[in-house]
Order: sequence, then structure tokens, then C-alpha cells
Amino acid sequence: MTIGIIFWTGTGNTRDMAELIEQGAAAKGAKAELIEAADFTPDAIASYEAFAFGCPACGSEELNQDTFQPMWDAVEPTLAESGKPTVLFGSWGWGGGDYLDEWADQAKDAGVNVVATFSCEGDPDDEASAELVELGEKLVS
Repeated sequence: MTIGIIFWTGTGNTRDMAELIEQGAAAKGAKAELIEAADFTPDAIASYEAFAFGCPACGSEELNQDTFQPMWDAVEPTLAESGKPTVLFGSWGWGGGDYLDEWADQAKDAGVNVVATFSCEGDPDDEASAELVELGEKLVS
């Protein structure tokens, strides 16, 4: 099984989160590939059995508008059509992470098979790190 972990990071927190999900997937025997958002296109969806998409809260509690949002808008229809399990994740520094709930609701409304979401304030602490590893494991099961 191959999992695509697609992310955008501003300070490194979301990359850290992506690496923890990768660890969990690898622990269950899956191959996980970390992919920067700018390098992911809709046709790549066929190459993976599951996904984790990560973006921190930016601006006024929204996805990164320069790189991540355009990529997401391009891949969302194909991802929804695929029905493949998808996790959404990210970090925030203000606002409590409400952007992730809104993103998940919009993705589900579009037909994306969102199986889990996860957010934390700033860099993941020990508890958040353990939960992210578990997310990677769950994507494999």
C-alpha cells in the first residue's frame, strides 16, 4: 500500500506532522511518500491508495492561498471521485483550528472520503505526536 502525504508548511510544524503520519504508516508496512503541495497534481491520485493532506491555518483561519488552496481546488474533484480514504491535518497559532473543521465540511460536501482530521496548536507535543502516528497507522488498516 502506498500513501500520499501532501502538505504545505510555513514554519515547519506541518512538515513535522506529515513525518509523524509517515512513521505510523511505515510501522504498519505501508510506503508513504511526503509530497510538497506545489508538486502534487490530480493525475497523481491514481498512484496512491490513501491520502493525508496537511496545511496550517493561514491569514484569517484559512488554507494557504498561494500554494495549497489552488492545489486542493485542482485535486478535490478527482479525489472525491476516487473514494480513497483521506485524512486532513494542520496546525494553528490562533483561532482554535476552526479552519480545519470548515475544510473538512467542504471536502465532505464535495464527496471526499474524509476518514479523520487532526489539528494542534503549533508544533506537535508528545500527545499530538502519538495521535499523528496513530493516524498513519489507521490509514493503512
